[in-house]
Amino acid sequence: MSETTTVIKPTTTGERAELLTMCAKARQSVRIATRDLSDEEAGRRTTASELCLGGLVKHVTAVEQMWANFLVDGRSAIPDFASLTEADWAQHADQFRMLPGETLAGLLAAYDEAGRRTDELVTTLPDMDATMPLPEGPWFTDQQWSVRRVLLHIMIDTAQHAGHADIIREALDGKKSTDWGN
Repeated sequence: MSETTTVIKPTTTGERAELLTMCAKARQSVRIATRDLSDEEAGRRTTASELCLGGLVKHVTAVEQMWANFLVDGRSAIPDFASLTEADWAQHADQFRMLPGETLAGLLAAYDEAGRRTDELVTTLPDMDATMPLPEGPWFTDQQWSVRRVLLHIMIDTAQHAGHADIIREALDGKKSTDWGN
């Protein structure tokens, strides 16, 4: 499986270049955990958790897409968590596992596309300090976030899940991200 990396546009410098570099590094850490796996292996649970590597890729993709949509469309891009139905929560739970017909290659391609879109936003949004109101949610303690903070949130969420992915992979076959010189 070939590794996809984010290419930083040569005109991107300073803070934006740093954000692009760190987002790419976090994404690459998720990808490394899936290296050389079959679809069956990527869908296998290896811990007491419901998580599998393919499901983690789906989740970080969905999170990155949601926050990128938020940067473009504002709070309407994020669901009102208080009004989610049982079916909505079941659909959310499906983000954490591979469903029949899903392939690791397909999930990674969708992840790459989400990353490209976020990277484009980093290079084109006019003001990193612009703020937008957040939707209601039990985990939002602030009223609004800046573009910068949204991007940092994507990066932190991805890095956190890269750690989960490393543990799941090690439980699967003993491989660690350090085995590939990450």
